[in-house]
Amino acid sequence: MKRIGIIGSGRFGQALIESLSEHGAEILLIDEDKALVQEFSDFVTKAVQGDATNVRTLKEAGFHECDVVVVCIGSNMEGSIMATVNCKDLGVPTVVAKAVSDLHGKVLKRIGADIVVYPNRDRAQRLARSLLSRSPIDLYEITDGVSVAEVIPPDSLVGRTLVEAGVRQAFGVTVLAIRRIGEDPRLPRKVIIANGDERIEKEDRLLVFGPDIKIDELAHD
Repeated sequence: MKRIGIIGSGRFGQALIESLSEHGAEILLIDEDKALVQEFSDFVTKAVQGDATNVRTLKEAGFHECDVVVVCIGSNMEGSIMATVNCKDLGVPTVVAKAVSDLHGKVLKRIGADIVVYPNRDRAQRLARSLLSRSPIDLYEITDGVSVAEVIPPDSLVGRTLVEAGVRQAFGVTVLAIRRIGEDPRLPRKVIIANGDERIEKEDRLLVFGPDIKIDELAHD
């Protein structure tokens, strides 16, 4: 199970914590508000009152051991930026940062955020599902309950063609394309339009369309 750090427990952070805790995730929470830390202590593995703009505080709380950290600070732009920088300095593999404007998002990207989310566009429940997936954090909602996502193919599909694997019949999703590493791994992956005879390779990424619950089943197979 992934260890997920949450910085800030405002409305977006609270919704994220609730969604992650429902799936039994290991959650670390830090917030300056003592009352909020106490309120959510039962929902998380560890809750700490502290200042996330202090890198030492984050390290002492164990955030350097997280697989993913979500910076849920929004209104305090300076705090959001500093917390993001600190997480990257601590070597956190994936830092997701909440932005309140396009400009804020551009700054977060510039200083190292791997993923930028906008609360009015990216619902906390959907983000929670992506964080818990074994796939990269790439999920695009088309309408309620239906998305396009990029997933790592489960071992049961590797070495088989799409027809042999029967992905649509077995998982209820449609493979739209395959993103595959080319001869030069430094270059962007090449996109292969899916057809039934295409054999799935271990390092492939599958771009799939379907109900969220079915995408989850494929990602966790």
